[in-house]
Amino acid sequence: MSRANIGVYGLGVMGRNLALNFEDKGNSVSVYNRRTEGEETVTNDFLSDEGKGKNFRGHEDVRSFVTSLSTPRKILMMVKAGKPVDLVIEELLPFLDNSDILIDGGNSNYNHTNRRVEKLAAHNIRFVGMGVSGGEEGARHGPSMMPGGNPDAWKEVRSILEPAAARAFDGSPCCTWIGSGGAGHFVKMVHNGIEYADMQIIAEAYHLMKHVLGMNSEEISKQYRKWNKSKLNSYLIEITGNILAVKDESGIPLTDKILDSAGQKGTGKWTAITALELGVPLPGIAQSVFARFASSYKELRSAIAARHNQSHNKTGLSRSEFLSALADTLLASRMVSYAEGFHLIQTKSNEAGWKISPGEVARIWQGGCIIRSKLLNDITMAFRQEPGLPHLFLSESYYGKLAALQDGWRQIITEAVKTATPAPNIMASLSLFDTMRYEKLPANIIQAQRDYFGAHTYERTDMPRGEFFHTDWKNKS
Repeated sequence: MSRANIGVYGLGVMGRNLALNFEDKGNSVSVYNRRTEGEETVTNDFLSDEGKGKNFRGHEDVRSFVTSLSTPRKILMMVKAGKPVDLVIEELLPFLDNSDILIDGGNSNYNHTNRRVEKLAAHNIRFVGMGVSGGEEGARHGPSMMPGGNPDAWKEVRSILEPAAARAFDGSPCCTWIGSGGAGHFVKMVHNGIEYADMQIIAEAYHLMKHVLGMNSEEISKQYRKWNKSKLNSYLIEITGNILAVKDESGIPLTDKILDSAGQKGTGKWTAITALELGVPLPGIAQSVFARFASSYKELRSAIAARHNQSHNKTGLSRSEFLSALADTLLASRMVSYAEGFHLIQTKSNEAGWKISPGEVARIWQGGCIIRSKLLNDITMAFRQEPGLPHLFLSESYYGKLAALQDGWRQIITEAVKTATPAPNIMASLSLFDTMRYEKLPANIIQAQRDYFGAHTYERTDMPRGEFFHTDWKNKS
């Protein structure tokens, strides 16, 4: 009996759908799911349901699962990030041979992936940390996949991964080799950070339409659907329009009954923490993480609101003027969040020596993933036109489109301030846009303060960079 092309360990929602996707593309697939005491076998359920009559082989023990695979063995692990990944690796390791390949398709922290690549290389096992975006539907019909790790593994897994991936605007697969070590999971982490920002921006626009313009959910739904047919086209705009059209059993918009306390899995927070560690300005994404934190303080917010309820001024703009400006604000804020994310990717890539191609990252995000949008085509083209581009704000085409949106952007922020409507991402994104194009910032005062109280020294504008000076400020003032 011939052996399977690939094995999938873990038959949760993502694992089973990726297994079905691989089989659809002509692969024979071995599957295994750990069985806990008293639990019905997940593997048998899968084989008798979605996998029935297809080229799957189910296994009830790890040894038979591993030995059922053709060499070099390729095993995709779809288990919860963190310690479970290490436990599965330890479980599989005794049955693996030199040059076998383990792929972690979960949302692992890239630092853990760095460690696992090195650890398994010592056992002559090739480890791949692969970000996967697209959710349940993407996994089944074509996700965006971001593999990185041991570079020798790419030539072995490419023929399996690329056919299963979504397609970019030019028809190419939304899967490419990202880089060594934890590069793949790092890029997926930043993808999720941008996703946090994109979701927050869309939510802030909803809030402005609802509380400033007084639009109802049906009207807002129609507005998002209209925007999705424009330059704002994106997956998240599309689903928001659909979400707002859903009513509960009593005919009330379901979103009106959803508690305003947002959860998170941690990848957005990791993105913000990494930016702090690298010294990369990331205010839009960071504010989106903080906004989720603030939302979770529901009881505290309610108590403060009850004590300090404030009257809101009305907007001075007509509905059509407001919506036109809001469309520009949505696009501008999203453009800044993407620019933040790509700057972080490039900074970390340079530090780690990963040689990540930002243009290729933008290309593989064009299909399958949660942040797919028309905007990614502009980003792909910007990096192709200028391969060494250090920041998207230096792209003439990208910056030109962004600058053209700023009048509406500033109008909406003014209206948000006047009506006391929170818009943390929209405001933070404009602040970064202004900061990064301002040649002289007031940081000279900060350096003087630091030197005054802590003798931290400073550089001078009339001397070469790298020369530092100290002043005895107390005796000179």
